[in-house]
Amino acid sequence: MRFTNRTGPTYGAGEYIGEVGTQRLASMLGLQSLPSTPLLPAVLTGNPDGTNYAVGGYRTDQILDSITLDSTVSAGGSTRTRPGYLVENPRVDSNALYYLNGGGNDIFQLGTNPVTMADAAGNLVAGVAALQAAGARYIIVSDLPDVGITPLGATAGPGGAATLNFLSDQFNAALAEQLQAQGGNYVLVNNRLLLAEVRADLAAFGFDPNVAQTAVCFDPSSSTSPCLPDPTYSLGGTAPDPNRLLFNDAVHPTTAVHQISADYLYSIISAPWEVSLLPEMGRSALRAHLQQLDNELSARRGDWQAVGAWRTFVQGGYNRPEYDGYGGGDGSGLSLSLGVTQRLSETWLAGVSLGLAENSLELGRNDSEYDMRSYLATAFARYEHQRLFADFSLSAGYLDYHDLKRTFALGISERTEKGDTEGTLWGAAAKAGFNLMQPGDQLQFGPFVGASYQKVEVDGYSEQGERSTALSYDDQELDSLRLSLGLFGDYALSERTRLFGEVAREVEREDEDRRDLRMSLNSVSGNSFELPGAVPTGDQTRFSVGLTHRLTPGLALRANYHYRGNDNRDHGVGLSLAWDL
Repeated sequence: MRFTNRTGPTYGAGEYIGEVGTQRLASMLGLQSLPSTPLLPAVLTGNPDGTNYAVGGYRTDQILDSITLDSTVSAGGSTRTRPGYLVENPRVDSNALYYLNGGGNDIFQLGTNPVTMADAAGNLVAGVAALQAAGARYIIVSDLPDVGITPLGATAGPGGAATLNFLSDQFNAALAEQLQAQGGNYVLVNNRLLLAEVRADLAAFGFDPNVAQTAVCFDPSSSTSPCLPDPTYSLGGTAPDPNRLLFNDAVHPTTAVHQISADYLYSIISAPWEVSLLPEMGRSALRAHLQQLDNELSARRGDWQAVGAWRTFVQGGYNRPEYDGYGGGDGSGLSLSLGVTQRLSETWLAGVSLGLAENSLELGRNDSEYDMRSYLATAFARYEHQRLFADFSLSAGYLDYHDLKRTFALGISERTEKGDTEGTLWGAAAKAGFNLMQPGDQLQFGPFVGASYQKVEVDGYSEQGERSTALSYDDQELDSLRLSLGLFGDYALSERTRLFGEVAREVEREDEDRRDLRMSLNSVSGNSFELPGAVPTGDQTRFSVGLTHRLTPGLALRANYHYRGNDNRDHGVGLSLAWDL
């Protein structure tokens, strides 16, 4: 059974009962959710057992039993007892997501089952502890909404509603305190504040603001929790529509509220998939900067200025990184670089390049947008002697992350949380190659090997305000060590025009594992947690091709294209002009 409204069109017996929040969250995560509670006997549902142990009417002590002892459910005249989750699974999947929600029935059943709110909260905390001891790393625990601000509370009168809300206060305070004392990795979500925000702006979420939403419900004759009807939107009204009401019965929400709850949970889970790409934005900017510099040096093979002479160049480029994963993401970057080189000797060339770039990233189910401005500087040197060449570079940069807009759905509404931060980066790279052809031949061709180390640090930041969905993030750090093996080529189309390029396989030796990101909800004090971030870029194949044309003896124009990719890809084009001073 699911205590929410049927899906229509008549909302009568025999029609499918809508999915609750966790089922909708499962669908958003790409997981299968069976159409009925798998704890029930198979003869009633036709479904195999699953890992959903939610049972209508369960108190927190029964929830704890369903984790560590036994779970019992009765339906259709049949009763079944099933071993608890940890009885069947002594060691759990550490990459799975666990969700615990309870406390309301402890309040509703106080008359027949007296319990303190501290003890009720302690049962949930004990369940969290048992799951953690069995290996669970990602556990979401729900707080308790104000149970007095419900149709049940409305019928209890002002004093009764106040008592119900006081008990909710006690439960939530004990839950937060005990979870904090116990420690471990858990997410205490603020459903209480979320629903208060919905009630404060009913129309934005599709609910009728002219209806006394906390006094009426969709199914007034519910066998579990009867309540007062709304003359328009309730069953039997002039235009039945559960999406216009908060409650299906006296205490349980409609599927519209369940969708808001699912979106809320998804916004927290998906936040690190997005925000953990901020270091990747910095690395992408540095790679584009170094790629343009590499193209400049490749275009100069055999075409250096005189010893002691200077040459300057200006480069413009556009790159488009693409990220795979939940929701996907596309970035873009416009860059401008100014550089200067001096020929130190017959075999050595050295220089400096300064770069400025505007980078953006759009990703997620609701097209979150993240902008970054990068300021980069690279000192470099190139060695050429007969068939051998080698490149060396040192880079540093400042990253200005501005207009960070994490956007997500909340039911039919959409919300954006904003923030700003900054970061730094530095890198070192070396490459050496050998020309298999004779110097001066029309075709130059050979192998090369390379290594690069890049470090990106992004300062932690907080999204603005203390809404239920606003988050804070810890510092992030990305370390990447990549080794490459490839081939380069250079073909003279004429005395003034040459075609050049290279292809290589890059292997990652440092940034190989998915990174967890430590976060916290701004509205929940004392609870920080880690959730999985984006999948690292990993090994990639890259190639580039370019064309250089000498306009005059001291002036050359170059154009190039590069590609780097696996599941995450990066395309880029560039144009540069170089002239002797």
